[in-house]
Amino acid sequence: MKNIVSTIALAALANVALAIPPVDPARLDQVEQRGSQVMPFALDKTLHVFTPSPSGGVQQVLAKNAGDAEQIGLIRQHLIHLAAGFGRGDFSGPRRIHGDDMPGVQALSAAAGQVVYQYRELPNGAEIEYQTADPALVEAIHAYFEAQLSDHARHAMPGGHVQHHDHPRQ
Repeated sequence: MKNIVSTIALAALANVALAIPPVDPARLDQVEQRGSQVMPFALDKTLHVFTPSPSGGVQQVLAKNAGDAEQIGLIRQHLIHLAAGFGRGDFSGPRRIHGDDMPGVQALSAAAGQVVYQYRELPNGAEIEYQTADPALVEAIHAYFEAQLSDHARHAMPGGHVQHHDHPRQ
């Protein structure tokens, strides 16, 4: 029985691996180079975490060294600016890094006022919570997160799925 469970688990992992297209190293290099022109913090000293939720999700940027006050300050400066811009439909920073055809970005840009972007400081960085009651915009947020994970593969990871039972703050 144990071998059957192991075989099933390995088969499932293989299917998941096949479903995720390989990331082009040249694309990663381009995103990293453009990102260094838009994001003030050092990508190699930070980690992006994208966690989907039923009402949107949470984007975190964390300093790898919890004592790195410079990187933490730069992360906070950048994310508070992003959250304010996103609330106005301004996704110009992500567009400069990832391109206009980045999944989710056009829908989110057109949805000013329909998604709440809540900025919060964390001990080693900051986060933006994306929250909406519109299922199509939740899908756009999830697509945006997936694209971010792909493009920042060297400096990003998925977070655990979070559950929010409160209603979106609009």
